[in-house]
Amino acid sequence: MNESVEGQKLQRMRESLRAMERVAVAFSGGVDSTFVLKVAVDTLGRENVLAVTGRSASIASGEFEDAVHLAGLIGAEHLVLDTGEFEDPNYLANPANRCYYCKTELYTRIAPILTERGLHVIVNGTNADDLGDYRPGLSAAKEHHVRAPAAEAGLTKREIRLLSAQMGLPTHDKPAAPCLSSRVQYGEQITPEKLRMIEQAETLLHELGFRECRVRHHDKLARIEVPPGEIERLASSEIRREIDAAFRRIGYQYVALDLRGFRSGSMNEVIAFGTPQPIL
Repeated sequence: MNESVEGQKLQRMRESLRAMERVAVAFSGGVDSTFVLKVAVDTLGRENVLAVTGRSASIASGEFEDAVHLAGLIGAEHLVLDTGEFEDPNYLANPANRCYYCKTELYTRIAPILTERGLHVIVNGTNADDLGDYRPGLSAAKEHHVRAPAAEAGLTKREIRLLSAQMGLPTHDKPAAPCLSSRVQYGEQITPEKLRMIEQAETLLHELGFRECRVRHHDKLARIEVPPGEIERLASSEIRREIDAAFRRIGYQYVALDLRGFRSGSMNEVIAFGTPQPIL
């Protein structure tokens, strides 16, 4: 019986990890990094793998708790680092390459741990689809010699989800959950207070049953994205009134529903049109 394409790619990924011998996994608890951590532990053994999670105001509390739980579920040793991107004016200014500064901070903090723990390489959860997207964090990874075993093996997001399901990982159908700073329009200063507003607003939407959603922060305006098939439910009079009242309590003056629906990385759409401008 022929091995599946994704199975062949998984074997290539395992071979790559074996050559690295001892790794630190930049671990967020998302679909991709959880998969990489699982494969690394299964391939190299727990004693040769360290999961490292950066903790800061940009990480939703629920996502951090997920990372802690998942590392324990996989059986990996887990180290939490308090990162200092909020001390970097370049990051706080929120330019289009903001992620570069965040990832630079994370990898810079992880680097000395390699020597301390006798580890050889930092690996991350980048997949093959990411290589064709606008991801400034990839430049930071390259500068710090971070490896991406899933991407190097050609594994796509769909294939990682499929293999994760076969491995029994609870993240196989988890919606993407990038950092909270990704919700703030480029050029608008990032503050912990704004990120808490976003987190509270998205938590409310999750409680209302919108599993995949984004609250995009445009100063006093919150722009809600949900999948197109759920727009009608969100726009129903009862839910609409509840969301409007709650978002105003959180601190938003205006609440808008994006009729184009949820799309990952929608904040990047403005990059093609020049310098982003605040919505007035």
